[in-house]
Amino acid sequence: MKSYKKELWFNTTKRREFINITPQVRECLQESGIQEGLLLCNAMHITASVFINDDESGLHADYEKWLERLAPEKPHSQYQHNGFEDNADAHMKRQVMGREVVVAITDGQLDFGPWEQIFYGEFDGKRRKRVLVKIIGE
Repeated sequence: MKSYKKELWFNTTKRREFINITPQVRECLQESGIQEGLLLCNAMHITASVFINDDESGLHADYEKWLERLAPEKPHSQYQHNGFEDNADAHMKRQVMGREVVVAITDGQLDFGPWEQIFYGEFDGKRRKRVLVKIIGE
């Protein structure tokens, strides 16, 4: 069995962003040479997420509104965590959106359903963060 690992780095320009990382993940799969196996992709920061969904701007706007209603950023004083940092809402948003995805690899391709894409969700941005891609198989 072969194993492959790569880190993808992101530095967002806004506090919250959704970035389609499917092209970078496909590139990792190509580099790995693995034809059959599993791909793990996970955020390496507690205020970021990796998830699978449709690449549709209306849906992304709906996520933004929904997450902000669930865990509003302000007032910062509403959270006990906020003291040294003011990112408690980002921790909660990540908890809802998830840490990682696992995708089957079949015939050297990501085995997606219709419209599925991999996204990096940033909830406390404007600084450098990373995503791990780990692939195992043959």
